[in-house]
Amino acid sequence: MVDRTNDSGTAARALKGLKFMTKNVGNDGWTEVEKRFHELAVDGTLAKSKFCQCIGMKESSEFANELFDALARRRGITSGSITKDELHEFWEQITDQSFDARLKTFFDMVDKNADGRLSEEEVKEIIRLSACANKLTTIQEHAEECAALIMDSLDPKNTGYIEWHHLEILLLEDPTQLTNQVTDTRTKQAPTKEPNPIKLYLKRLTFFIEEHWRRIWVIGLWLSICAGLFSWKFIQYKNRAVFQVMGYCVSAAKGAAEILKFNMALILLPVCRNTITWLRSKTLLGKVVPFNDNIIFHQVVALGIALGVGVHVIAHLACDFPRLLHATDDEYEPLKPFFGDDRPVNYWWFLKGTEGLTGLVMVVLMTISFTLAQPWFRRNQLKLPKILKKLTGFNAFWYSHHLFVIVYALLIVHGYFLYLSKKWYKKTTWMYLAVPIILYAFERLIRAFRDANEKVKLLEEPKLYRPNVVALRMSKPKGFEYSSGQYIYVKCSDISPFEWHPFSITSAPGDDYLSIHVQAAGDWTKQLRNLFSKVPAIPRETVRLSVDGPYGAPAQDYKEYEVLLLIGLGIGVTPLISIVKDVLNNIKREHKDIESGMVNNNGFENNKRRIFATQRVYFYWVTKEQESLEWFSSVMNEVVENDENGVIELHNHCTSVYEEGDARSALITMLQDLNHAKNGVDIVSGTRVKTHFARPKWHNVFKQVAAKHTDQRVGVFYCGRPTLIRELKMWANHFSRETTFNCKFDFHKENF
Repeated sequence: MVDRTNDSGTAARALKGLKFMTKNVGNDGWTEVEKRFHELAVDGTLAKSKFCQCIGMKESSEFANELFDALARRRGITSGSITKDELHEFWEQITDQSFDARLKTFFDMVDKNADGRLSEEEVKEIIRLSACANKLTTIQEHAEECAALIMDSLDPKNTGYIEWHHLEILLLEDPTQLTNQVTDTRTKQAPTKEPNPIKLYLKRLTFFIEEHWRRIWVIGLWLSICAGLFSWKFIQYKNRAVFQVMGYCVSAAKGAAEILKFNMALILLPVCRNTITWLRSKTLLGKVVPFNDNIIFHQVVALGIALGVGVHVIAHLACDFPRLLHATDDEYEPLKPFFGDDRPVNYWWFLKGTEGLTGLVMVVLMTISFTLAQPWFRRNQLKLPKILKKLTGFNAFWYSHHLFVIVYALLIVHGYFLYLSKKWYKKTTWMYLAVPIILYAFERLIRAFRDANEKVKLLEEPKLYRPNVVALRMSKPKGFEYSSGQYIYVKCSDISPFEWHPFSITSAPGDDYLSIHVQAAGDWTKQLRNLFSKVPAIPRETVRLSVDGPYGAPAQDYKEYEVLLLIGLGIGVTPLISIVKDVLNNIKREHKDIESGMVNNNGFENNKRRIFATQRVYFYWVTKEQESLEWFSSVMNEVVENDENGVIELHNHCTSVYEEGDARSALITMLQDLNHAKNGVDIVSGTRVKTHFARPKWHNVFKQVAAKHTDQRVGVFYCGRPTLIRELKMWANHFSRETTFNCKFDFHKENF
């Protein structure tokens, strides 16, 4: 037995370990269980198959069934159902706060023949069960080897069994100290609070302006221009003869039309990616213009266009056209030069003309494009019939967005055949659109040139990873230069000769190849994976691939920081892997330079400047599936092998595994500790980096980084789905503004 009376650390681990109910259920827990019992029981008894649902372990039904069997064996229950009193006894045992009681329950689960000993076969079965509950397919497949590992460690005399006290020793031994633990007393510093509500408001306002000033001035300028154009056109038409008949309606319609022309020109600029990449990388505009928000601004301008179209169309159809149709002959007389000698008699007169027809077609095409661009259509989030389902998705979004070619042509025609402007220099639509269209056309010519001249070849057979990921390693086009964190567009002519799709680069600038990792989540990406999973496999030499880029992204700004906190969610880790590889390549390069005497031990050349700014990296990768950890296993191992000074701190989190202390993951934790101690390899990921279970506690992560890097700026780079953005931004702001660490976290995000 382990003496837990004099060891506070051991006692604490005992209290945390082997919990069958990880939530603090208390008395209210039984109330809920009792309520579910009455809902699920038949003739006053609860069937074994309903036990998992009754105790709140529905997602781990196999584990709950084994727990049921163990509890029933202890009480000599042989039937497949239990009464409420028996259920209450079961509940009391599995919620017992005593570690010994929990250990006994767990031991009984494994000891199926109730002989007080665990055979290798019994250990193998519980490993398979635990792996199944935690969705660890690799451990399920290697349950026999894992059982042998436990037996070798706990049964050194080869008796063929292990006993109670062996499990106790293994569960309560002191775990390896994690690299991200901080014992510095500075972590106990309390947040600073402002008691004065006015000062608190002003403080928050100052922080808001400090964080968003680039967006504020850009949106402010855009709104000012829109307001100025509307007012100018509104006043201009108020002073014309048509105002006497059509009133404020025509002024509003023309004001909205002016805004519409401006925004139709402006909306092209945020998607001129070569221009934006050049401006953010090569000019000082990157300091004052939020180029990372180009797509968001594109969407804001699209909203402005939608509002402009709405006001313009409603003002015409519901206001000034009816007033024109009901005008007297005397009122109509000044309008004859614009509408002809014969006064229009109905709406058809307006719709059959060039102005009306082009306007109607534009509204229809814009509505289609705007609708299919919404996330719930673009990502197939709506439950639609199969026929309609085919009309949504990324392909539908991509093709419908190219209707803009027709829309712009119609807009120019519509702007030329105006009712109320006959002189060419007053027909300003083409003047607004000329420069943006030429610039955008030039961008497309660059892509066409790259498509024709920058073909890439697959350097090796594509690697297919579970779940649904394909890794492509391609030749690097001549003169192709990029920064870690950037992305490229890829076209596979074997799938579509027109479609280009963006993917983050996972190779580092110093590599002699170009690599991407593609998750099959949409139409095109699924076709790409299917292309390489055919049997027999398609020869890689015949695959026709083109790349366009590189293009700028938020993650490329990592070079501005000495300390990085990189957080990737699922496939969103790809640009961050490139950063890790770049930092690793720099570590290797500095080692060589120090050995050759080119730089000193502080990384300075001639004691004047640091070659590479980044000096500390905290990397967090959160993923649901165990198989995902295989995507970049070579990178993880390479960091461990070459990062002698601990510059890069790696934390991989597998969220399918229940958190530490849960009985369902207890055996997995044992296996992980044993295998890592014996072989130096993590049993979950297969790498030398130990995998953490459940999600990180982000408050603790930011707190630890802040404590280690007081008086420093930390670049926080997140990439993945939007689900984490709010929480991460909250903690970044909290530890930047409301604590005494004096550590500034600059938050950057990239979501898709």
